[in-house]
Amino acid sequence: MTTAFFSHDDCQKHTMGPEHPESPQRLAAIIGYLAGTELEQTLDWVRPEEITWDQLLAIHPERYLHQLDLMQPTRGRVFTDPDTAMMPDTLRAARLAAGANVQAVDMVMSGQMTNAFICARPPGHHAERTKSMGFCFYNNVALAAARALNFHRLERIAIVDFDVHQGNGTVDAVQGDERVLMCSSFQHPFYPHSHVHRQAENIINTPITAGTSAKDYRKIVETQWLHKLQDFKPQLVLISAGFDAHRLDPLAELNLEAEDYRWLTDMLTSVARDSANNRLISTLEGGYHLKALAESVGAHLEGLTAVR
Repeated sequence: MTTAFFSHDDCQKHTMGPEHPESPQRLAAIIGYLAGTELEQTLDWVRPEEITWDQLLAIHPERYLHQLDLMQPTRGRVFTDPDTAMMPDTLRAARLAAGANVQAVDMVMSGQMTNAFICARPPGHHAERTKSMGFCFYNNVALAAARALNFHRLERIAIVDFDVHQGNGTVDAVQGDERVLMCSSFQHPFYPHSHVHRQAENIINTPITAGTSAKDYRKIVETQWLHKLQDFKPQLVLISAGFDAHRLDPLAELNLEAEDYRWLTDMLTSVARDSANNRLISTLEGGYHLKALAESVGAHLEGLTAVR
């Protein structure tokens, strides 16, 4: 059993400013944490390629894609919303992050890899079909789902988003699609302040009150998700893996630790084992305390590589 680790140096060239929390140091911290470890040797490292225009069109309309291309500056930065900036290397990084997700689907579906983790940025789950926001430009996990559904012809996919901020963009992309079950936990009330109330039967929103203990978080998530995921019998599990619900994260007020991310990983790999022949793909979303991020990703990867 093999776990692919998708990473590309050019994803660290995108920078939204020296004080911005979504920084290149996030990837550097993860890769540095893995360096020289047994886990590093266990992973199958993959250098992704950019997503194609036609693949982007599976989620984002042409007008939006052209708008992003026109906005990208040749120098300096331009803001697409108050939190989200583009600079000359931004769309290259975004196309690599999105391409890694599509490539991971192809590799896992072909049996080349058992599961995969995409260590790339910018993240994607706040990007709606026609709107960039929350540090995101293309919706990486929605593009992965589209690849699995439209190219590989799967009939049932689960998307699980445990970022501390709700994946409004993913909800925008998949709500009402009966082929997709999306389970999402997030601090509430909190950014992005939208898509909180379930708008379609295939969206399972799990709002979490600030200050909730890790023990209570586990109980809430397991109660609301596990049986629904098992009953749905997904043929592929996709994860929007945000690690900003960690108690040390500066952008949130929840109390998870690295071992809670291992618990989440074990729960989701068990779902993938039971109905999806272990097929699971996880893509990095949030996580802004560098040490906590690296340790949490390490625990997540330990769970992925433990799959037998």
